[in-house]
Amino acid sequence: MIAEFMLQRTKANQVVPVYDNLLKKYPDIKSLSKADIAEVSKIIRPLGLHWRSAHFKKAAEYIISEYNSNIPSTREELLKIPGVGDYVAGVILAVSFSKKAPIVDSNIARVLNRYFGMDLEGEIRRNKKIVEKADELFSHCIYEPKELLFAIIDFSALVCTPLNPRHEICPFKDECKLYIKK
Repeated sequence: MIAEFMLQRTKANQVVPVYDNLLKKYPDIKSLSKADIAEVSKIIRPLGLHWRSAHFKKAAEYIISEYNSNIPSTREELLKIPGVGDYVAGVILAVSFSKKAPIVDSNIARVLNRYFGMDLEGEIRRNKKIVEKADELFSHCIYEPKELLFAIIDFSALVCTPLNPRHEICPFKDECKLYIKK
C-alpha cells in the first residue's frame, strides 16, 4: 500500500530510495501510525508528494483501529482506507491476495484503448469502457493476477509507450486495432 501511494504518477526508480528511507524510519504499521506528519513529509518530499503525507499516517491509524493492523482483503474495505482509491485497492488485491480485480492506471488504459481500438481521448483511466475491459481481462486471467499486472506495466513502458509506440517489436500488432488502422 505504501509503495502504491508513492508510485502514483511517479516512476519506480524514483520511488525505491524514498520507500527504503520511509521503511527504515517506520518499519511497521504501528510506528507509521505514530509518525510525525512533518517527518513523513520530509522523507517523501523528493517525490513531490509531500502534500499526501497525511495519507500515510491516517491509513496506518485506520488499519490499526478498524482491522487490528491487518490489511483488509476486499475492495469495499480497502476503499475505506484514507488515500486508497480504485487502482491501489486493485493492486493490493492482485499482489497481496492473488485476487482477480480490475486494475486500471494510465498505462493499462493506454494499452487497452489502443489494442481494442476504442479511440478514447483525454483522461481515460476512469472511463467505463476501459474499466469494463480491465475487469474482463483480469477476471479471465489464467495466471497470477500480479503477473498479468506487471507484464502489462512492463509492456506499456517498453513497447506500447505513450508517444511513438514500438509497433515493429510488438507481439500483438496483428491483433491491435491501432496498428491495423494505420
